[in-house]
Amino acid sequence: MKASDLFVRCLENEGVRQIFGVPGEENADLMMSLEDSSIEFVLTRHEQGAAFMAEVHGRLTGEAGVCLGTLGPGATNLITGVADSNMDRAPLVVLTGQADSQRQHKESHQYMDVVAMFDPVTKWAQAVLHPDNIPEILRKAFKLATTEKPGACHVELAEDVAAADAVGAPLPVVKTRRPVPGDKALDRALAVIQSARRPIILAGNGCVRKRASKQLRRFAEFTGIGVVSTFMAKGCVDMDSEQCLFTVGLQSKDIMMCAMDAADVVICVGYDMVEYPPRLWNPDRNTRIVNVDFQPAEIDAHFPVEVDVVGDVAHALWALNERVKAEPIHFDQTTQKAARRDMLEELALHADDDTEGSIRPQKVLWDVRRVMGPLDIVLSDVGAHKMWIARHYQCHEPNTCLIPNGFCSMGFALPGAIAAHRVFPDRRVLAICGDAGFLMNCQEIETALRIGTAIIILIWNDNEYGLIRWHQLRHFGRASHIDFNNPDFVMFAESFGAKGYRVETADELVPTLKQAIADDTVVIIDCPVDYSENMKLTEKLGNLVCSM
Repeated sequence: MKASDLFVRCLENEGVRQIFGVPGEENADLMMSLEDSSIEFVLTRHEQGAAFMAEVHGRLTGEAGVCLGTLGPGATNLITGVADSNMDRAPLVVLTGQADSQRQHKESHQYMDVVAMFDPVTKWAQAVLHPDNIPEILRKAFKLATTEKPGACHVELAEDVAAADAVGAPLPVVKTRRPVPGDKALDRALAVIQSARRPIILAGNGCVRKRASKQLRRFAEFTGIGVVSTFMAKGCVDMDSEQCLFTVGLQSKDIMMCAMDAADVVICVGYDMVEYPPRLWNPDRNTRIVNVDFQPAEIDAHFPVEVDVVGDVAHALWALNERVKAEPIHFDQTTQKAARRDMLEELALHADDDTEGSIRPQKVLWDVRRVMGPLDIVLSDVGAHKMWIARHYQCHEPNTCLIPNGFCSMGFALPGAIAAHRVFPDRRVLAICGDAGFLMNCQEIETALRIGTAIIILIWNDNEYGLIRWHQLRHFGRASHIDFNNPDFVMFAESFGAKGYRVETADELVPTLKQAIADDTVVIIDCPVDYSENMKLTEKLGNLVCSM
């Protein structure tokens, strides 16, 4: 058969149901093969949007999302979303076309070494050099992409290789069971935990994968140990649980850090320091640490692991739960209870705001939480709003608040929301964007409308790069080169055929969100946000005194 036909058969064999992307001349054979397959090709308006869609598909399903672009500029457009997926531990396979292999050795139109370019931002990058190798290469790419820690893999298919004859068949997809930690490590971990007076759990994004959340919740309930989560681990413990200590990671001393500072043992579960470096929570390097993760702990001077429990995280927690059930343990929970109480008061502080003009971030997120159901999905873009979402938007379930927090790329939320709605069409999906991040991939509004996804985009409008201003003011006392102008976002939405609304006062947000849900289409809400709260928060946290 033709190599491109074999390629597509291998994709079908991997369970691929959709590919997001923009085709080009050099992958024309592959596109024709896709036309005759069971795989849906979702045409996007920019390759970066396609990569973000594939990333969110991977984060929500645990199976590799797939995106596609051509050579040269198509490949370079993909790379930001691919890097974001890789650093945020989302399984993804990126496919690119390439120039005919007979012209790759010399100066040639649009040719560049795409495999070398993708190598630093993927787990594995490989060109198909012989058509008969397609089954092996694709099987390896999908296996590596989904193996802990998951990430991105790249496969390049040159146009002459795609058009060549191929011999072979897809390889069987054999699921690999993750290894479990040894009993000696588990016993040592339990002994360290039992010796503690005020232990605390730091949950990372490994806790929202592979069923780890269920066992983490049981462990917290059995022991009473409080759980603080990183941005990407939101929902690993229900926000209503007494053991939920909300989120850390603002790189300032926040309320939850009072509980962290008081802890004599920190139990890191699925913790990934790409989100929250240990120097911020263990500056003196004297905290006793138990690490439970899929892989051995990363080396860091501020992360002196006493016990490294390596293996399937869900199984490790199950094994600890079995031990704790047989021999219950009790701890001093005074500090963690005080931290939870203080943070609950902080979250509700502006619940009844009715100010005119720009709206406080705290009020926006309080109202969003009121409107969104426990399983509905909020996606955060990157900017000042991300910091407020991390601190003030709490979750009942894992993967109901998606925040890019490893690579932290702007432009994530809008295309990501399209993929989220395709995975869960029965859930409400809300993308929260800054005005800057929204305009980075706003072209995908057309994609969302064309393929029939109902998503809401809530734009926090401040006519500047708000997070950069916040940073500059903190460090220099003044801001530079961060202001810009915006279009009329309501007219912008309507020009695509979407719905557009503008919120003028705080009390308009809830009814506007409810109307947007009822519209059941693509809706853009322009919301002016009072970012003077940024520096007020900085000052408040700078003067924070921990209560008991």
